[in-house]
Amino acid sequence: MNPRFVLASASPARLKTLRAAGIEPEVIVSGVDEDDITAENPGELARLLATLKARAVVANLTDHATVLGCDSVLEFDGEPYGKPETPDIARERWRMMRGRSGVLHTGHCLIDTAGKQELRELSSTKVEFADLTDEEIDAYVATGEPLVVAGAFTVDGLGGPFVTAIEGDYHNVVGLSLPLLRRMLIEVGMSWPELWKTQQPYSYDETVASSYDETRGGLVRAEAAARAVDSLLPKGGRVLELAVGTGIVGAELVALGNLVHGVDLSTAMLRRARVRLPGHVAAADAARLPVADRRCDAVVAVWLLHLLDDSEPVIAEVARVLRTDGVFVTTTEKSDASRYADSRTPDDTRSQDALTHLAATAARYGLVLDGATSFVGPTRNTGDAPMYPVVRFRRT
Repeated sequence: MNPRFVLASASPARLKTLRAAGIEPEVIVSGVDEDDITAENPGELARLLATLKARAVVANLTDHATVLGCDSVLEFDGEPYGKPETPDIARERWRMMRGRSGVLHTGHCLIDTAGKQELRELSSTKVEFADLTDEEIDAYVATGEPLVVAGAFTVDGLGGPFVTAIEGDYHNVVGLSLPLLRRMLIEVGMSWPELWKTQQPYSYDETVASSYDETRGGLVRAEAAARAVDSLLPKGGRVLELAVGTGIVGAELVALGNLVHGVDLSTAMLRRARVRLPGHVAAADAARLPVADRRCDAVVAVWLLHLLDDSEPVIAEVARVLRTDGVFVTTTEKSDASRYADSRTPDDTRSQDALTHLAATAARYGLVLDGATSFVGPTRNTGDAPMYPVVRFRRT
């Protein structure tokens, strides 16, 4: 059985670093509030924050995993600096840093729940900054990038030209020291190549993603789906779309006035979703959502459940993240006639989106069927337009 490896961080840079090194982690965001946490020095602060993130995720796990928490803090003149959050603070920070150097500390906490081990380490890298002009600082701050990263800079993004040298591990400046992580994994009995095996092939690869929209009814079907789903959604709430795919339906839901965030497992599909829903999509398993309990007003699943061998873990997660009176809106199994129109034969084994199955499973998790609609839309390349049922479950 492949090990479960969890990244307790929402950082896109850390996820990208691990993926480039051959590891596809499960992402679970800790939700730790960093604002009121202090330590005796910047390095210890980074290590403490990393530990709190890892522990917060472990506290909510129901099975064994190896969890990595990370946090970065820039030390400048002995003081810690995290994300500046506002343009004024970012500009002030860069006027202080330009032409000088600081130390980027990244705390790492690795918890192996099976072996009951917790390792806490710190990696520190000296960073030298270019002597930017006021105009360069203003232009960089205007991009928004320095507002959301520790120390108000990146070395792997728009801020790269403004870092003249580093002494130490480059990846540590990005947000995660790969050599340090390798040593920590060895201490808990895991090898780096072992984690390569956790990457599972996903059917929606680049080949499928590149033609997905045009072979699934395109914008016409997406608009019809979005209108049907929207008719069952509460107005003005936060919507989480599972298996967001290319974001084509999610973007239409946004156009109808919804605040939509999406998750998907396919890197190729997410690349397209990020264009349609910039800043609002993430890589995640629908059965292990990186969302705290009771945070969502609505969860949407369009053409997902029929792909699953078992829809119950997804429904359980939906119930967990929905607020009381929140809703779960999902497409359900089409009729046999619709399957023929979709160039498929009836298949009794694909019942994970069957309404009777969904209603019984949902009821076990406090989800009650209380609404339904349908829409008609073209499918694949056939030109046929079958009817798609859509139902709503409400969290009691």
